[in-house]
Amino acid sequence: MFAGSRLVMRFALVATLASLYTGRAVAQEINPNLPPTYGSVTLKVGFPQDPVTKQVIAGGLNKTNLGGVNAWVAKAPDFQLNYTAGSLPLTIRVESPSDTTLLINLPDGTWMADDDSGGNLNPFLRLPRPQSGRYDIYVGTVAPNTNPKATLFISELK
Repeated sequence: MFAGSRLVMRFALVATLASLYTGRAVAQEINPNLPPTYGSVTLKVGFPQDPVTKQVIAGGLNKTNLGGVNAWVAKAPDFQLNYTAGSLPLTIRVESPSDTTLLINLPDGTWMADDDSGGNLNPFLRLPRPQSGRYDIYVGTVAPNTNPKATLFISELK
């Protein structure tokens, strides 16, 4: 029985290490320093073409929980926003007929995410006091391999 206990402990240790390694490997697959798949935009507070929209295909092969939301995203950002902040809030949201998520790497390197705050399974993030700098935006999906069409909205109005 003692030898069996040792064997069980070894399997538990291997399983624990494997799960930690797997979680780390997935997070390394997401790389905000890669060129964005659907382009970028540079905006300054008060931008006249509000909202800015971009058509994207949501989802990807990488499962993540960055920002506290489980999502499937691409390795590279879908879109990049270079923003000069002022006194207005910044809103980033997605509309899609499918259940999409939103994951953003903020200029200070922190991550924020949302799943359904925009209603109808659409993500919505509002930054009351946005930072100036680069926003790496990932439009994800809740389930793998769905790849729906989605529209990304960047606004200071709503």
